[in-house]
Amino acid sequence: MSFTVRIQTEDFDLTNEVARLRANDSSVGAVCSFVGTVREREAGGKGDGSNISSLELEHYPGMTERSIEKIIHSARERFQINAARVVHRVGLLQPMDQIVLVAVSSPHRGESFKACEYLMDYLKTQAPFWKKEQTTEGARWVDARVSDDQALSKWL
Repeated sequence: MSFTVRIQTEDFDLTNEVARLRANDSSVGAVCSFVGTVREREAGGKGDGSNISSLELEHYPGMTERSIEKIIHSARERFQINAARVVHRVGLLQPMDQIVLVAVSSPHRGESFKACEYLMDYLKTQAPFWKKEQTTEGARWVDARVSDDQALSKWL
C-alpha cells in the first residue's frame, strides 16, 4: 500500500503516477484518477467570466502536506482502497496547465470512484492553498465556491 502526497512546481505525468500507484499490487481491480487543469475563463462562483492569463498557487510547506495526509487517512477509513496519490502544483500556472492529480486504486471500481471524488471534494475545500488569478480585469484572490461546499456536504 502506498499513500503519497507531493506538492511541487513541476508538472506531473499521469501515466507514470498511475504506474507507481499500481506497482506490485495484483489485488488492484480499479484505478480512478482526476486531473484538474487551469481554465482560460473563470467559471461559476462569484466570478465575472473574465479571461484568466495565469493562476498563482501558494501553500504552507509541511502544513499543506499534513492536511492532505489527514484527508487520505480519512478516505482509507471510509473506503476499501489499496493506495492513493495526490500531486498538487504550486507557483505560477498558465491556462491548460495541470494543477492537481488525485489517483486511487482499489479492488473494485465503486470504491475507487467514491474515494477519488471524496478526496477531491475535501481538497477543494479543506486543503490550505491560496489561489490568485490574473485576469483581464486585474489580479484577484479566488474565494471558496458555494458549489464546492455543497459537494463536500454529501460526505458529512
